[in-house]
Amino acid sequence: MALTEETVQAKIEVVGDFKHIQVRTATVIKKDGVEISRSFSRHVVAPDADTSGESDDVKAIAAQVHTDAIKTAYAAHLAESNP
Repeated sequence: MALTEETVQAKIEVVGDFKHIQVRTATVIKKDGVEISRSFSRHVVAPDADTSGESDDVKAIAAQVHTDAIKTAYAAHLAESNP
């Protein structure tokens, strides 16, 4: 009986005015090659986030959607929300 664990990015979505990137990660447990468990976690990548630790897919999406205009608008929104 061999148990294995695999982590995969199950979904990547761009949402909202400031193009936040939602990443859903699945952790899959298999017994002798047959899936017996799957759980999910999520994290969000904001326009001002450091993407160096993200997957190549997330980095590519961030490079496309986190434009200078989006970053500037997001910074202004944060400054306005937290005086």
